[in-house]
Amino acid sequence: MQIKHQIFRNRYQDSVSLMQISARISALADIAQASVVMGTPTNQAQLVEAGLACSESAGPNDLIIAVRGSAAACDEALALAATALDSKPASGGESSVVEAAPNNLARAQALHAEANLALISVPGDYAAAEAIKALRLGMHVMLFSDNISLALEKRIKTFAQQQKRLVMGPDCGTAIINGMPLGFANVVKRGAIGVVGASGTGVQEVTCRIDQLGSGISQALGTGGHDLHDDIGGLSMQAGLEALAEDPATQVIVLVSKPPAREVADRILAQAQKAGKPVVVHFLGADPASVARPGITVAHTLAHTAEVAVALERAQAAPAVASALSAQDAQLLNAAAASLAAQRSDIRGVFAGGTFCFEAQLLCQRAGFVAASNTPVKGNSMIADRWQSHGHTLVDMGDDEYTRGRPHPMIDPTLRNQRILAELTDPATAVVLFDVVLGYGAAADPVAELLEVCSKARQQAAAAALPVLVAHVCGTAADPQDRARQITRLRQAGVLVADCNAQAAQWASHVALQQAARRTAGVAGAAQ
Repeated sequence: MQIKHQIFRNRYQDSVSLMQISARISALADIAQASVVMGTPTNQAQLVEAGLACSESAGPNDLIIAVRGSAAACDEALALAATALDSKPASGGESSVVEAAPNNLARAQALHAEANLALISVPGDYAAAEAIKALRLGMHVMLFSDNISLALEKRIKTFAQQQKRLVMGPDCGTAIINGMPLGFANVVKRGAIGVVGASGTGVQEVTCRIDQLGSGISQALGTGGHDLHDDIGGLSMQAGLEALAEDPATQVIVLVSKPPAREVADRILAQAQKAGKPVVVHFLGADPASVARPGITVAHTLAHTAEVAVALERAQAAPAVASALSAQDAQLLNAAAASLAAQRSDIRGVFAGGTFCFEAQLLCQRAGFVAASNTPVKGNSMIADRWQSHGHTLVDMGDDEYTRGRPHPMIDPTLRNQRILAELTDPATAVVLFDVVLGYGAAADPVAELLEVCSKARQQAAAAALPVLVAHVCGTAADPQDRARQITRLRQAGVLVADCNAQAAQWASHVALQQAARRTAGVAGAAQ
């Protein structure tokens, strides 16, 4: 194995483009690891941690390609990355004049006077300054960038509040503005339901489920994961709530977040009561009694949030959350688990979406399963080894510790699929629970490698029964990957595909409960 680098001086590319190039070259044969990043101190530190340290000096405006693999594969990867960086749209004629792209926000606004939103995806060391510049130019801001301190975030959002502008982020990965998906977002129908969320995949689940139920989205506004922290005070959620309350196209408002700080929650809920429109609130893991207010409908899962919003839009009674497993689902799961060895006991969750991991932990916990996780909910424990599972384990593979020097698993699922293979071949695993996230920015064919993993696991297992595989696919029929097609291929490979993340967690819990009952019955029988 060799490590090779190539540095492009003064060559900026946004982080999404770089993650996509990283994913392409990571997929090459004989490449063990690859990363394409800007040479900021933070990124270079992450390369060191990932074992891809660059010996040649590079500055924050320089682009670094780092690869590890066979010598020939490294050369191929560097060449492919360079070609991808240099690729340009095909010309429309024999000769044309291409205007140079604007190199700052002021020039971009001069060329496009109608533009009023800046999407900022530069290294975090510089993103705060660019956000302030955009606000001074009178633009709203979507900050895809992360690694921005709470102090800087508060400064940006306080200034935005003074300017009566909206800031989505930092670390805002998902938004849908006037029908346009931004970041990791899905293709959903336009409609009358507006969403404000502090969770990217949470917003994706809610908006996709609304689309699947036949309704649509007016706007979906992200806030960034730290917005509801005490130090920030929910400034972006309040601004988004105010904007949707004033939007004539929005009839129902949805608020989604992990549990906010108590004072922040009270402030937001008080504002929601004054919206003059039905408001659905889902604070994952919060006591429903602490959220309930006149004029506010409390939802209990991400899928239930969408169901309640659609019902309110149609002037129908809010549906109760589905709690009991249907007889048909129980029969399906029991048949799938019938051949499992009795010692298979554990739920192993492997997620690309952080909120999906969070929700699954909550629901498995309610079913009686305390689990370990790298992002544990209250009552669960921190994993002792991030690469090795013991007992019930639910892991967020999109967390920073797994993405340093690597693309996010929604872009490149290779590392996530390796984890799934390890869980499938562990004799303690009863059920493997995972998500597949579709949409813009996500892998073009996320199921392809997963099917190879399933085939490889079957070969390794020989005659032994594999654990039950349970998945849910977050996406829509209009997404580039086509949700129905992905579901069909998973089912053909023997995967049980649930309608939503909550149902998938419920199914996984049922399998584990059945296995526990079998072991109890076996012990009782042996004692007689």
